[in-house]
Amino acid sequence: MPDTVLMCPPTFFDVREVKNPYMRHAIDPVRAQHQWENLRRALQQAGLTVEIIDPVKDLEDMVFAANQVFVGYSEKIGKFIVPSEMRYLIRQKEVPHYVEWFRKRGYQIIALDLKGECLEGHGDLLWHPDHSKIWAGYGFRSTRAAVDKFSAAMHELGFPVAPLQLVDDHCYHLDTCLCPLNHEAVLIYPGAYSADALQNVRQGWKRIHELTREEAVGFMGNGIVANRHYITPRVTPNLQNILAREGLTAVVIDTSEFEKSGGSVFCMKSLIW
Repeated sequence: MPDTVLMCPPTFFDVREVKNPYMRHAIDPVRAQHQWENLRRALQQAGLTVEIIDPVKDLEDMVFAANQVFVGYSEKIGKFIVPSEMRYLIRQKEVPHYVEWFRKRGYQIIALDLKGECLEGHGDLLWHPDHSKIWAGYGFRSTRAAVDKFSAAMHELGFPVAPLQLVDDHCYHLDTCLCPLNHEAVLIYPGAYSADALQNVRQGWKRIHELTREEAVGFMGNGIVANRHYITPRVTPNLQNILAREGLTAVVIDTSEFEKSGGSVFCMKSLIW
């Protein structure tokens, strides 16, 4: 997997439109900037290179860099992106800025004709760590029809896609309730999934580690795994034990301002190949 990530500074970050159950409080922009800088520093200290995309005025959610495109690499076409079709109009305006950033760096653009269906990048589309398949959440932001079209496009590149229906609106993106820890182990909140989806998850991993709902809404499943580190906004004894069993060290980064908008550490970065 890549060792470079893309981030967007929170220069214009704000909570203006309620898009999920977390969005109820005004943010402190100074504190948000400080928290973002701490996350960037933590990623660098974990051995990752951080690239920056310029923020755009009036695009208050552009800081959540995981959502605007899906990024991958295929032996058939090399580096590629799949642009998102965001559910909310204001977020749709973020997508061209990210697409252009990747286009200038030589990425192939796989534009899907979604016909009004929604697909929200790495919020709902997560690579298995060995790059063998893609886990795809749907139900709140991404739609099943969009996931099916994405699946057809990825099939052409040799990547199977496993659709997972989400049923808890606090886990409106897959990245809030499924975090691969390594090729064999995954961190999940079971209550986020339909019965069929949960069965598919359990069949896809050798080791399943479970979070409680309280831990999930505390964004502990929205972590970043980087070189044996697990970057997370908080730790409980349960999570600490899970990380110890998988040989990971917790790095705690406060993201309270971004949680007011329904996101945490994973939401604020995208992979770069």
